[in-house]
Amino acid sequence: MALTYTSYLKLDLLLDCQHPLSPGPEHDEMLFIVIHQVYELWFKEMLHELDYLVDRFEDDDLPAVYATLKRILTVLKVQVAQIDILETMTPVSFLSFRDRLEAASGFQSTQFRELEFLLGRRHHTMLGAHAPGSPDRVRLELRLAEPSLWDVFVAFLHRHGFEVPGTLLERDRAKSNPETPELHPVLIEIYRLRPELAQICERLVDLDEGLQEWRYRHVKMVERTIGRKRGTGGSAGTEYLRSTVAQPLFPDLWAIRTEL
Repeated sequence: MALTYTSYLKLDLLLDCQHPLSPGPEHDEMLFIVIHQVYELWFKEMLHELDYLVDRFEDDDLPAVYATLKRILTVLKVQVAQIDILETMTPVSFLSFRDRLEAASGFQSTQFRELEFLLGRRHHTMLGAHAPGSPDRVRLELRLAEPSLWDVFVAFLHRHGFEVPGTLLERDRAKSNPETPELHPVLIEIYRLRPELAQICERLVDLDEGLQEWRYRHVKMVERTIGRKRGTGGSAGTEYLRSTVAQPLFPDLWAIRTEL
């Protein structure tokens, strides 16, 4: 059988993945399902690009590093914009099917946790949504054992002769990216004397700021939909989400702003 648009994209399978559970079903449940499935597809693409970015850093392929960061940032902008669509759903329309979600929650998104771990926001407590030994738990544990994107960038600087603190090269990777004041002189030198590397730093800041923007838009969307109620599946809801907004992925790149 000849390849077609439908068969290449597996559209029969893809378009059969939306099954509302509410009686009727409630009109907005379809929107809720589609938006979150699309998010998971974008998470898959971001992981694909970030893994590629790590490889390009390790190959010292700066043109590919710039291009890949640009693509990742563009995908992130699309994800932020999708919140506008979710915000067309009123609190009443969400409550019409919310109880059908039972214990299901965005906290269980393995791919989003993978993104956080790869970017450097790491806490063992985030594994708690997945049973020990489960495929999702194994995936996350593997991510915790890998260097974060910041670790990869720091190793890149070390290979190119910059005096990176040994404590940073040998840090516990299961923990979040630390702020390391001893690295600040290196970053300041890059900003003042190495514009091609300073541009990479700025794109990392864009990525950090973009994820914080997504978190902020997400928490406001949740707040306008359910207020201060417990989150779906019994999570802390807006209280937890709000606590994550101002946590930078790459704290050193923010800290040096007052030193330049």
